[in-house]
Amino acid sequence: MPPPAEPDSRPLTGEPLAVDLLNTRWIDAAGRHDLLDSLEGTALWLNTPPVREALGGISVPAGHDTRERLHQARAALDKAVADPAHPSPAAITAVNDVLAHGRLRQVLRPDGPGTVAEADDPAWLPAWAATADFLRLLADRPDRIRACGNPQCILHFYDVSKNGTRRWCSMSGCGNRAKAQRHYARRHQS
Repeated sequence: MPPPAEPDSRPLTGEPLAVDLLNTRWIDAAGRHDLLDSLEGTALWLNTPPVREALGGISVPAGHDTRERLHQARAALDKAVADPAHPSPAAITAVNDVLAHGRLRQVLRPDGPGTVAEADDPAWLPAWAATADFLRLLADRPDRIRACGNPQCILHFYDVSKNGTRRWCSMSGCGNRAKAQRHYARRHQS
């Protein structure tokens, strides 16, 4: 797949694949954005390092089917991140519906054993990989999958800080705004 012409303008990248899929929607001063609203944006996301790595070099076209499946996976993850440690029955069903379309197959390679991700339709592979990554995060530290502490922000992150107290999608964005608001409130109280 050729690299997309436009740069990735999302405010938060570099998160694990499941969280990165959630963060294909964001809000900034210009309003709401959804990278998956267009086939170009879908191609851009499919060409990001976390996706390319998760797909193990398999190229998946950014067609309507792929985009539709990514929307389904993102909706399932939205339900599941509401309470990652205790997902609702609707979240469990939605996540399992996506996971039903793929699997890991054990293989023997010249360099030793390995696994290969497979999907019943190539258009499902990115959606399945992101949803499977969510299970990995749940198995590791479900309490570290968080929404940004800014109520106007819709981004999520996986807290890898040593003490697990990260509150903001980024200190340079939402964290600084919160600090500035607290400072402004203190100055105007006195």
